[in-house]
Amino acid sequence: MKQYVAAMDIGTSGCKSIIVDEDGLVVSSAIEEYPLYSPRPGWNEQDPEDWWKGAYISLRKAVDKSGIDPAGIKALSFSGQMHGLVAMDKNGSVIRRAILWNDQRCAKQCQDMLKDIGGFEKLRCYTNNNMLPGYQGGKLLWLREMEPENFEKMTKAVLPKDYLRYRLTGEYYTDVSDASGTGLFDVENRVYSWELLNCLNLSPDLFPPVVESSEMTGEITKEAAELTGLLPGTPVVGGGGDSVIQTTGMGLIKEGILGLTLGTAGIVAMGMSQYLENHNETLQFFCNNQKDLYHVMGVMLACGGSYQWYRNTLCGDEMARAKHQGVDPYDLLNESAKNSSPGAKRLLYLPYLSGERAPYTDPNLRGSFIGLAQSHSKGDITRSLMEGIGYGMKQIGESILELKPLKLDRIIVSGGGSRSDLWRQILSDIFQLPVYTVNGAKEGGAYGACLAGGVGAGIWSDLEEACATMKVVTENLPNVRNKEVYEEMYTIYSDMVPALKKQFDRLASA
Repeated sequence: MKQYVAAMDIGTSGCKSIIVDEDGLVVSSAIEEYPLYSPRPGWNEQDPEDWWKGAYISLRKAVDKSGIDPAGIKALSFSGQMHGLVAMDKNGSVIRRAILWNDQRCAKQCQDMLKDIGGFEKLRCYTNNNMLPGYQGGKLLWLREMEPENFEKMTKAVLPKDYLRYRLTGEYYTDVSDASGTGLFDVENRVYSWELLNCLNLSPDLFPPVVESSEMTGEITKEAAELTGLLPGTPVVGGGGDSVIQTTGMGLIKEGILGLTLGTAGIVAMGMSQYLENHNETLQFFCNNQKDLYHVMGVMLACGGSYQWYRNTLCGDEMARAKHQGVDPYDLLNESAKNSSPGAKRLLYLPYLSGERAPYTDPNLRGSFIGLAQSHSKGDITRSLMEGIGYGMKQIGESILELKPLKLDRIIVSGGGSRSDLWRQILSDIFQLPVYTVNGAKEGGAYGACLAGGVGAGIWSDLEEACATMKVVTENLPNVRNKEVYEEMYTIYSDMVPALKKQFDRLASA
């Protein structure tokens, strides 16, 4: 009998479930959406019960669509939105709605904690990371200060994907990659930092046991089997946080490969073979899903989000035309950008619509088109947006290489933006490196989770063997004729934030 692995990817807009066979091919997938709640500006929450319904419905659909015997599904794995807080009581019930990764309510608590502990360099000694407002650690401090009655009820602080693990197996576990994003984890030793927890007066008992991504964490219960279509007793593995495990699904399992994710947010990531002290507070240094590897990344807050804002706000004509023609408006915008030239006729876009996390951690930065002239066309503006995001990603990539100088040999891209051949070519020309897409990357973290699950189930001996099943889908090679113009525009781009920092602060102060 052919062997299969299933995985759930618990995203912000919905849960995607996929099934992958022993050859690394996706045989079925299904998505179930759920709502997002924003009770105040900067607050973002979801109901874990919505996740649960989205998870078992999407998995059931994927199993039914596949037509395979559930006995062939040898493991279930997870990818999940990182950093969120699910507060659970002694009875295993959720106390309040989950606070998400993009929630900013605990900014004050993070600032106060950093001040009390002695700043980033002191905190880095415990975790090798900064404490960002999106992280679970800051949310716990906020909950203790602002909702003490809920904090007192809480016996477990669970990450989003691990709540589903609990509902499926009755067991509390997390994995090393997701735990790395709490801001409370000793990445070097792959355990929660008891010293930091003691400093913050947080009980270690709040946190689930930590496993590697391919380790077994329990079995599907009879009740969960009836809902999902899996067999009772199906093994469940650790899985991983989405920002990390999606790079496994891109094949980033050794040094020298740079991964770019062109999603709503942009992620620049690379595997590191050794633990390195991270003195750059804009970078995140996490455990990888492969035990002998670390994961270094920087996050650009408005990558595809910039393009989406541009489409919705400034491209009404293209939206209407696309609807009439039955095509994707992005395809029309990409076509117009092809009529521009490298450098977009010396027009720059700064992609700071939501402030920025990397290469600068600064909420006051603002998005800007710089250099606009009457001679610029819609295609020039569109191209400058793509290029500006590429320049920002190059800055993050250079920050990563400052930790450990390495010779890059290729780039692998994923996310919605990677469907654009023009955007891939722009990235190839800016970095002067080959750019590839691979077959599993379009499935996001769910594909990487399947690979980890397959290793745990013994289908593949390790992630290297699992990733060997991947196929290259597209290839873009750098055009050396565009090197000079992009190097010049990148230099100008890199000077913009230092030149405009005071003005951005003034604009944000009102």
